[in-house]
Amino acid sequence: MGLALLNSRAQLGVDAPRVTIEVFLSGGLPTFAIVGMPETAVRESKDRVRGAILSSGYHFPQERIIVSLGPADMCKTGGRFDLAIALGILAASNQINDELMTSHEFFGELSLNGELRRVPGVLPAALRAAEAGQRIVVPGGNAVEAAFASSEVLGAGSLLEVTAHLSGSRPLTPEPRRSLQAQEPETLDLKDVRGQVQAKRALEIAAAGGHNLLFIGPPGTGKSMLAKRLPGLLPPMSDAQALATAAVASVLGVATDVQHWCRRPFRAPHHTASAAALVGGGGDPRPGEVSRAHNGVLFLDELPEFHRNVLEVLREPLESGYITISRAGTQADFPANFQLVAAMNPCPCGYLGDPRGNCNCSADRVQNYRARISGPLLDRIDIQMKVQRPPASCMRADSPAGESTAEVAARVLAARERQLQRAGLCNADLDGARLAAACNLTDDASALLERAMDQYGLSPRGHQRMQRVALTITDLAGNDGVGVNAIAEALSLRGLEARAVPV
Repeated sequence: MGLALLNSRAQLGVDAPRVTIEVFLSGGLPTFAIVGMPETAVRESKDRVRGAILSSGYHFPQERIIVSLGPADMCKTGGRFDLAIALGILAASNQINDELMTSHEFFGELSLNGELRRVPGVLPAALRAAEAGQRIVVPGGNAVEAAFASSEVLGAGSLLEVTAHLSGSRPLTPEPRRSLQAQEPETLDLKDVRGQVQAKRALEIAAAGGHNLLFIGPPGTGKSMLAKRLPGLLPPMSDAQALATAAVASVLGVATDVQHWCRRPFRAPHHTASAAALVGGGGDPRPGEVSRAHNGVLFLDELPEFHRNVLEVLREPLESGYITISRAGTQADFPANFQLVAAMNPCPCGYLGDPRGNCNCSADRVQNYRARISGPLLDRIDIQMKVQRPPASCMRADSPAGESTAEVAARVLAARERQLQRAGLCNADLDGARLAAACNLTDDASALLERAMDQYGLSPRGHQRMQRVALTITDLAGNDGVGVNAIAEALSLRGLEARAVPV
């Protein structure tokens, strides 16, 4: 008889709850059972573990083997527990020393020859292990990734290397703690977009306040070019933001290029994407595009071409900053604090209102086209900018190029620092009392906003969003009070005319 206890961690969303692995050997007919809600990949670890133990030169005990993964009511997925199960069997059969096991957490999928393969979701596990003061043993392919979260990371290439470390004969060398590098310069420059002064202004305001943005205009006017340059205008991510974004990539198993962890993500799913692809899903919940864009930009080109039910699932993450995926056996929360940028044509053919195009769309076609986007979703988009075709003179080689990304980003950073000093978060996240305290409207500005609300039927949410945009305009100007000009510009960025408001 023998008993061994080890620690590992499961993957639940971007969290990594601890899993206690108990291995019990007893007399009786040789059997190998794993209990504790193991999913298929975990149950199949029996064959991988057996092959790895024998290939590494150890004896596989011909006894009754029971492996318990606790807590029992948590679903366990993947091959991340292979290494811990193999070590537990070796320790319970007295083939290796188990004195160091309680101070380590073990992760890794075993191949049949005993080599360790990288597994997804190691970064969240390393973060939680660091909080618990535990050392973490991971496959060599995961060592660099885990070293960004903990200074107690041991990378191993095989089961034999781990057993040699536990016996003290060949201790594993800790992976040096990695530090996050500064954000690399953005290669897409704003000065490459010719003309479009108003659209660039809208992009600057959106970047400064974290506002959602919609470009409406004919094809070929630069809507996509503008959207792709938004990440370069945003302030660099903090270490906490970079790790939170990288944790999502780690769960997906794509966190291999750690050099770009400090760059804000830019995700642009095709309009044929399903709701599950956009917000996440599956039997074993996985993050979708909104989570992969966490702390970055989600760009939806040809917005009306997305299925309406796909667009409607964006409502929750746009308001809360996270998405909850519920299934019969589990529930997972994924971060989704992204900035939405969308682009659309004014009509199905794309040339409505364009003096150089011949629009052949009937009024009904135009109405049906725009009705694909619901009012509640549009109400969550702070800035709705019409983009017109630039004059031909802007295309000349000697025409002024306009401001560069670096110049605009400097103003954005200054405005964002004002917001953080004032309220601790950007203007787009202000609500309730915090918005009322930060948005110091002058009497004339308050009266104009009230009249616009009555004139255009703005919802209370729309009223708040106008205040947030006006506050961002004020921050960019370096002023303290939100005046009439800021409210008027905020209304124009919503597609509303301030001069149409009755005095």
